[in-house]
Amino acid sequence: MSNVCYALPPLEGTAVHEGSLADFIWFRTGGPAEWLVRPKDVRDLSVFLAGLDPETPVLPVGVGSNLIVRDGGVPGVVVRLPKAMAKVVIEPGNRVRSGGAAMGISVASAARDAGIAGLEFLRGIPGTVGGAVKMNAGAYGRDTSDILIEATVVTRSGDVEVWPAAKFGYVYRHSDLPAGAVVVEAVFEGVAGDPAVIGAEMDRIAAEREASQPLRSRTGGSTFKNPEGHKAWALIDQAGCRGLTRGDAQVSEKHCNFLLNLGTATSAEIEALGEEVREKVRVTSGVELEWEIQRVGVKK
Repeated sequence: MSNVCYALPPLEGTAVHEGSLADFIWFRTGGPAEWLVRPKDVRDLSVFLAGLDPETPVLPVGVGSNLIVRDGGVPGVVVRLPKAMAKVVIEPGNRVRSGGAAMGISVASAARDAGIAGLEFLRGIPGTVGGAVKMNAGAYGRDTSDILIEATVVTRSGDVEVWPAAKFGYVYRHSDLPAGAVVVEAVFEGVAGDPAVIGAEMDRIAAEREASQPLRSRTGGSTFKNPEGHKAWALIDQAGCRGLTRGDAQVSEKHCNFLLNLGTATSAEIEALGEEVREKVRVTSGVELEWEIQRVGVKK
């Protein structure tokens, strides 16, 4: 990564050179961002990106719940939206308007309180709305694409655009959102429901996650996508990988589609363990597991 501390465009928010990502990434590993930028608002982000050298890479990051940041850090600019862009507002027609920095649980809770059903699954998604829209995050049989009406995007060139859901070209855990574009707001739609019933479903999802996933560990969530006709965890288990370690990185014994940092693992160890799992699954079942976790930055 470059050591050159080049000038950035004007910004009302904050820009930290060599800003730590390991402070908030769920794995608590990895190198710094060359620049960690927190814009004040949508307009600030738009002006900043419009003035940024087009060659400078831009990576939006929420809470890093599904991310491996490599040990050499992330070149260019990492954009992290501020809490001011996490507002959730109820609108007519069983719609919920949410800032890109809002957590899934915040959106689900607001919908519950307003008697809007269909968004309960967001309780089981531990990331931000921006990440969910980009990655078509899903849980418990539903995906973000099922409820999204439109999203506001700031493109890499600084244009503010409202995209209807169809424009994202959604497939399983993927959208056509281009590199460097930042999702700053989303509108979701559910159906009228009973707050008590909605709340009970959210509680069920929370209890199921607690029972089946290593939520209190340093992890990155689901590591691999479920291949067509298979469950990734079952293939990993069949390949004998449950509890497998490399350094301080481990395949979770509780849910073997989760990788853990037991304390001092490097991102390189976590990623290498993931590749070892992929190889063992390929040998035992012939299935090629695809990473669901995003791996970003440069290797050390």
